[in-house]
Amino acid sequence: MNQIILHRIYDKSLTPEGIRILIDRLWPRGLKKEDANIDYWFKEVAPSSELRKWFGHKPERFEEFRLKYLQELRNDEEKCQKVDEIFRMLDENNVILLYGAKDNEKNHAVVLKEEILNRCEM
Repeated sequence: MNQIILHRIYDKSLTPEGIRILIDRLWPRGLKKEDANIDYWFKEVAPSSELRKWFGHKPERFEEFRLKYLQELRNDEEKCQKVDEIFRMLDENNVILLYGAKDNEKNHAVVLKEEILNRCEM
């Protein structure tokens, strides 16, 4: 099976080959679209605006954010469809989930990867 790779969109380090998907609802500040080097922008799979604002990237809220975002990914039809699409892409390629958050361990990309891997085990 191919890999799901998490990569901060502002990080200029090399990433392995794969399908590059921006998963943020908002376009990353200061980044020109022509410089982004993305294949897809799946803003629909990002946390709801309400959840994103509530979380505010506060580490102490991450576990509750994680549970609420997993619930969104499983219960929102549009989000489910995008997760399924990413899952199908893994059949033929690595998938690189691109995000803008500064915290590499406590962000929505980590939770999305968890949900996709859960589907792999089903």
